[in-house]
Formats: sequence, C-alpha cells, structure tokens
Amino acid sequence: MALIRQSAARDLRVDFFRGLALWWIYTDHIPGDVLSNYSLRNFAMCDATEVFVLLAGYGAGLAYGMGLGRNGYVSTVADVLRRAWTLYIAHIFLFVLFTAQVTYSATALNRLNYLEETRLDVLGDDPYRSMLEALLLRFQPSLLNILPLYVVLLAFFAATIWMLRWPRLLFGFSLAIYLLVRVTGINLDSWDNGGWFFDPLAWQFLFVIGATAGYSRVNGSWPFPTWWWIKPLAIGITALVAVINITWTIHWFYDPFPPFLAKQLYNHTIDKTNLAPLRLIDFLAIAVTTIAFVKPTSAFLHKSWAWPVILCGQHSLYIFCVGIVLSVLGHFLLAEFYSGIPMQFAVNLVGMGMMIAIAFLLEWYKTASRRPPGSRPGRRPRHAAMHAASSESPQ
Repeated sequence: MALIRQSAARDLRVDFFRGLALWWIYTDHIPGDVLSNYSLRNFAMCDATEVFVLLAGYGAGLAYGMGLGRNGYVSTVADVLRRAWTLYIAHIFLFVLFTAQVTYSATALNRLNYLEETRLDVLGDDPYRSMLEALLLRFQPSLLNILPLYVVLLAFFAATIWMLRWPRLLFGFSLAIYLLVRVTGINLDSWDNGGWFFDPLAWQFLFVIGATAGYSRVNGSWPFPTWWWIKPLAIGITALVAVINITWTIHWFYDPFPPFLAKQLYNHTIDKTNLAPLRLIDFLAIAVTTIAFVKPTSAFLHKSWAWPVILCGQHSLYIFCVGIVLSVLGHFLLAEFYSGIPMQFAVNLVGMGMMIAIAFLLEWYKTASRRPPGSRPGRRPRHAAMHAASSESPQ
C-alpha cells in the first residue's frame, strides 16, 4: 500500500503512450512491414516522433521542476546535463552497434546498397573523419537521429530551465525561436552540409510545450488556455485529419481512389525537419483529444494487456536502442529471405516479444537491486507492482 500511495500522482498514460510510440518506431523502421500501416502516421499528419518528444518534455518538466524546488538551480541543471551525457553515451554505443550490424550484413550478403540506405557508405570513403563527425553528432546515419535530437533538447532545457518558474515566458521564448526557424530555415550544421534531419531549434518548441505542461503538475497552475471550445475543436481536427489520411492510405493501395486534399496539404506536412505547422497543430489536437477521452484513472491502464506496454515506456531508452537494432535485423530478414505476411508477423512478434522481455528483465533487476539485504522476494499484487514500476523518472 505504501508503494501505491507513493506513486498515486503518477500518470500511467505517459508510460503507456511512450511504450506505444516505441512499438510504432519499431514497425515504421521496417520497410514494407504490414503493421506499419496501422501506426499513427497513417491516421495523422505526424508520427511517433512527436509523441516521443512531447512526453520527453513532459517528463523533464515534471522531474526537474520538482528538482528546482528541492535542490535549487545549479544542482538541477547538473542533473539535466548528466542525463544529456547519458543519452550521448547511449547514442555512441548504439552507433557502434548499428554500424557493426549493417556493415557486417552488407559484406556477408554482398549487398552494398544497405550501406547507401543507412548512409554508412561514407565509412569506406573517409572512415576516420566519419568517426570524428559521429562523436560530434554531425554525422547521423539513418535511424540514428532521434537520440542526438534529445541530447540537444536537454542541453537547451538546461540553459532555459530558470524560466520554468515563469512557464509563459519560457513558452513565448520557445515560440519565437520556432517562428524564426520557420521563416529563416536555420538548422544545426551537419557533415554533409544538409543540416540535421530533426532541427532541434524547431523541435524544442514541442519539447517546451511538454515541459510546461509537466511543470504544471509541480506548481499547480495550467499555463495554457482552457476555453470551452478547445476540446471540441481538437476532436474535430483529429477526426478530419484522420479521414484525410485514410483516403491517402487507400489511394496508396488502390490508385483510382481519390486522395482528399493531397495536392493542397501533402507538401505542407512532410516537412518533418522543421516541424511543419500542420504537423504540430494536428499532433496538439491529438494530444488534447487523448486527454479528453483517456483519463489517469482509465480502467484499461490497469489491465494485464497494458502492463507490457507501460513497462516498455518506463524503460524507454533501453527499449528504443533495442528496437533500432531489431528493426534493422527485421529489415534484412524480410529483404533477403521472405517478405510474405507470415514472415512479417513473425518478425513483429519476435521483435516486440524481445522488447517486452527485456523491459521485464530490467524491471526485475531494478526491483531486486532495491530489495534490502537478507529480505525474501515475496510476491506483490500486480497493481502494486505496476505502480512501483511507474514511479521511476520518465526520463
């Protein structure tokens, strides 16, 4: 019971939707995967990246907002930068593992096109420079651009966290940077002079929206308007965009079917680098709609089938790295052996099963490491275990 009371304020929706986003990232990174046709990007003008960034900001605002009150500014900034360093190390480790996986497969299978697909072909042309640029985050192979974004977003948050006590000031400052990016197109420099795939100067706005929302759990003041018509408008936008995207998906499979407003909207939604306004508006509408229909007390969050998703979301960094490696392996298996529906379901089943198994292993280890010396394991009620797992920092 003490565990439940300790985490009573914990919002299990954060872990659930982060875990769901990790599964979407896995399926979306496997070309031609049948399950990718049912991820968020097929029903909206955004995808799992927006979910990941918003919830990362929410977790940062909640966790480090409490740190500001307890430990002060300097200590909290140090905690943020330490987390950014952890993510940087994880990215470098993932880069090494990803590079070894792809280069070995390309060599063993005599498929040099795999190097081109993942943008690792430069390793053969300039290996020493590419390694240096990877350490500087200026060389980001395909699929390895989310963690560098997260590292820079945390560095930005560390520099602006003093404004968190004035959420509207932070929101206005962030909005001004986003608008400047939209007007000028400025971006961080990359090795190929093409800029980062995810421009942190644009994506920081979504992160800050999440951070100010998370901090509202600390100071008890919601920083955004609460006019009565906002929720109906958000629900309407979400439904309209879902219908539009479904027509695009149907057109993709059946060419004679007319896609609704494709010519007018498509070019304005594919700008993922600078977070196109239509992507942002649609995602915020989805977020508001989700809040309207899914409450912290929603029964499904305590069902047995939701527990694996919540655990994956709770251990998001590890599961993200595992998902990237498994998605590349799944891509090679489908491309080299058999890409039929049975094989696709097998790849998805095994991949997600491994992600869930690793999440359970990490949770078991965390629980065991916190057990007092000499105590017996004992069995906790499922709901107590769930709340205990969700009490970990969402970072």
